[in-house]
Amino acid sequence: MDFTLPPDIEQLRRKLRAFVTDRLIPLESDPASYDAHENIAPDLLGRLRAEARAEGLWALQMPKEFGGGGLPKLGMAACYEEMNRSIFGPVVCNSAAPDDGNMMLLDRVGTPEQKRRWLQPIIDGRVRSAFAMTEPQNEDGAGCGSDPALTYTTALPTADGWRVHGRKWFITGAGEARHFILIARTGEDTRRGLSAFLYHADQPGWRIERRIPIMGPEEHGGHCEISFDGLEIPRENLLLREGDGLKVTQIRLGPARLTHCMRWLGLSRRCLEIAGDYVQRRRSFGARLVDHETVQTLLGEAGMQIQIGRMLTMHAAWKLDQGDFARKEISMAKIVVADALHRAADTALQLQGGRGYSRDTVVEWIYRYARQARLVDGASEIHRMVLARAMLAEGADFYAWGTGAPHG
Repeated sequence: MDFTLPPDIEQLRRKLRAFVTDRLIPLESDPASYDAHENIAPDLLGRLRAEARAEGLWALQMPKEFGGGGLPKLGMAACYEEMNRSIFGPVVCNSAAPDDGNMMLLDRVGTPEQKRRWLQPIIDGRVRSAFAMTEPQNEDGAGCGSDPALTYTTALPTADGWRVHGRKWFITGAGEARHFILIARTGEDTRRGLSAFLYHADQPGWRIERRIPIMGPEEHGGHCEISFDGLEIPRENLLLREGDGLKVTQIRLGPARLTHCMRWLGLSRRCLEIAGDYVQRRRSFGARLVDHETVQTLLGEAGMQIQIGRMLTMHAAWKLDQGDFARKEISMAKIVVADALHRAADTALQLQGGRGYSRDTVVEWIYRYARQARLVDGASEIHRMVLARAMLAEGADFYAWGTGAPHG
């Protein structure tokens, strides 16, 4: 497990760092850079996306033949971290959620025609996308969340495909998405009762009920509640086979969870960069803040947690590149990095005092954003449960080095 970056990826990482430092970070302090939902303003985004594409920093996770960067997961980990040192970085480089995870899914399971029609426009930046899985609780207490078996949105067969009825919520990006991936029930079997479909925003039979207000800043398109009242899905818009919906969710959510970790590490580092610069200049009780032992302890602990998260993320990325599902490794990274992000943001806010609590830096933006990290793509408690089950099932092999040798 050598995490030394190949020269071409290291060169790309340095190029990304320079682009983020020189072009994106200076824009964060200008109120005109933001839209009404605290994300980058659309006109500015369009100009910066053109720059990122010209610099070869576009859709790094996608194959080169589709116009992407062709990076393996290990390279993505290093580059996404640099990218999200700016809160604008991922969306400028077309590597932001949910498009990022949707692109990786469609690239892996889509037919050639589905890739041409549904994937390529997302890669090109001509449309945005959404993944419609999570549901509000119904009167029976059901609703897909961490447990897909509770899905109640149905896709009933018709002569030409399926007709969808039901409801979804907290669908990230739905307000601006044109291409949707939908998980719906097509049978009662525990493992084979769900299917995955593609639909376009212009199709009738569905609507956005509301853009759900949230505590923190939003992705473009918000987090929406949507309803289905007869949406027609033609057969060619089925992803994989009927009954493969659970498989589709597993294929999408694992790598998507890890790319969250990659980006969150960048935000974590940025918080400590801001705090470190401040405490080295700010004086208190006859000394710089950084000379106080308590300040050093806070910085050191936060930095250590970031580095632990980086190692877990890189290990999971390495395992994905080896063809492993890396389920437990991704769960470990998701738990630790979510906590590390919150610790870094809280530490940076605390060390800056009133300045940290103000909007003079992006720390308060990151602080509000960070709280969702322990919830999105599976709450931390769910991932701890996954790890416990793996430990009980694998025994000593839970700690295997991966050599293939017996353990004991």
